[in-house]
Amino acid sequence: MNVLDAIAQRRSIRSYKDEQITREQLDTLLQAGLYAPSAVNSQPWHFTAVQDQALIDRINAATQKQLLKTCAPEMRERFASPAFHVFHHAPTVIFISCPPLSERRYAQTDVGIAIENMALAACGLGLGSVILGMPRDAFASPEGDEFRRLLHFPDGYDFCLALSVGVPAASKDAHPIGADKISYVL
Repeated sequence: MNVLDAIAQRRSIRSYKDEQITREQLDTLLQAGLYAPSAVNSQPWHFTAVQDQALIDRINAATQKQLLKTCAPEMRERFASPAFHVFHHAPTVIFISCPPLSERRYAQTDVGIAIENMALAACGLGLGSVILGMPRDAFASPEGDEFRRLLHFPDGYDFCLALSVGVPAASKDAHPIGADKISYVL
């Protein structure tokens, strides 16, 4: 797939088939992340690929519980629903950790670039994905340190973003593009 086509066709997918992605697909996504540029080539990321559904569900439960403690009242019903699943029941989740901004000023920006590489690669492979920041709440929960250990975060690293990945069960239309979002100074 042409890269511009992948950019135009990529969607945030929130519905997945009950089918695991292949090891080859997973390795391709991780390689796409590793090829991302980073400030002074610091590569301030660590990728943890998880296909253990029990662990994914534990992190979801901790996220949900923590969100219910801190969310705005209008969000309570959504997060309290038994149907809520922060990872949208994806069979694979890639967690990306990085050092804090105090140590690596551009770490979060670099992680954003790496995760978009993986999301575009997923689209090119015919997979669906969604980039998630909400799982951050699981790492603020009482189980946060255990999750950091189980996900093999390097010392001093913490959760930055996650990518749910799977075979899409549904798609959606593109969001409208705002032409007013561009200015030219020529």
